[in-house]
Amino acid sequence: MPDINLPLESSRPVVAIDGTSVPDLAVALAEMRVEERSDGMARCELAFQGWGLTRDGAHGYPLFDRGRLEFGKRIEVKLQTDSIFSGRISAIGGHFPDVGAGGVLVIVQAEDRLQDLRMTRRTRCFAQASDADIARRIAGDHGLSAQITLPGPTHAVVAQVNQSDLAFLRERARAAGGEVWVEGDALHVAPRPSRAGGATVALDYGSTLTAFDVTADLALQRTKLSVAGWDMAAKQAIREEATGSVLSGELDGGDGGADLLRRAFGERADTVAHLAPADAAEARALAESWMRQIGRRFVTARGTATPAARLRCGARVEVGGVGALFNGKYLVTEVCHRFDLERGLRTDFAAERAAVGRPG
Repeated sequence: MPDINLPLESSRPVVAIDGTSVPDLAVALAEMRVEERSDGMARCELAFQGWGLTRDGAHGYPLFDRGRLEFGKRIEVKLQTDSIFSGRISAIGGHFPDVGAGGVLVIVQAEDRLQDLRMTRRTRCFAQASDADIARRIAGDHGLSAQITLPGPTHAVVAQVNQSDLAFLRERARAAGGEVWVEGDALHVAPRPSRAGGATVALDYGSTLTAFDVTADLALQRTKLSVAGWDMAAKQAIREEATGSVLSGELDGGDGGADLLRRAFGERADTVAHLAPADAAEARALAESWMRQIGRRFVTARGTATPAARLRCGARVEVGGVGALFNGKYLVTEVCHRFDLERGLRTDFAAERAAVGRPG
């Protein structure tokens, strides 16, 4: 067991409303939960102590007057000066416990700008458009600036059938090997490797990493994936394949799941059904995208770290102190920043990687 050497951090988040810090809200904060998933939205729930002085100087519930906490207002949460959430208030509630069992809490919930896409459902077609073109169109529909670096060909026709804009955009991005997220009022759609950016966050067990559970599992791995279809223009069948080689640049010197599966149990090939590629290039892209998805989930982990704003979806972390099998770089797929008056701030996260360390 390593020696414990916990770094010191500020114990209380900063709260801002419509761009202005509100110190008394930070003081009244009793609980916080900020969640972000690579396949979902960023959400925030804040619980404030409710009893206090109202604007006329009387005792009461000042945060229930809708003066500062109002539906649609922009709310931001920071760790020191670094933002960990920015969104708009979508729910306001109250927790009134049994008399004498605790104080009244004002509960505020907020979602980031992907809420606009989640709440808009459409049926429409896009003709002669790439997935990047579709993403730009959706960004414009919602008044978001577009930061789109999604690769892929131009499609003859793509249909959005009774889907929310968010579900449809994630589907198109996933097929092209990309991810969707927002930063402020900018919609980003980009391949996973380009999302991380910046420096790698070092997490060492016994120091900045306080708990860690990790598993390398071959159950969902495959040595080869195939995608089949029909090329209408050429009037011929399509069949394209992808192997573990599509992840060769992400193994970080370790052994990937596809290769280990082959060595341990032999060939395990599979076919991805219910896809309708229009040509060989699209079929190949889909096969490679699905192979990357399952390969990246070979090693999955959950941990708790000292709070850091840089721990967010898409960030790379360098885990140390957990043995040669699991030491190394991971990509963060879920983050939950939590605060309460008993334990203060901490950050829970989920991460994944495509390989384990090689035998010594």
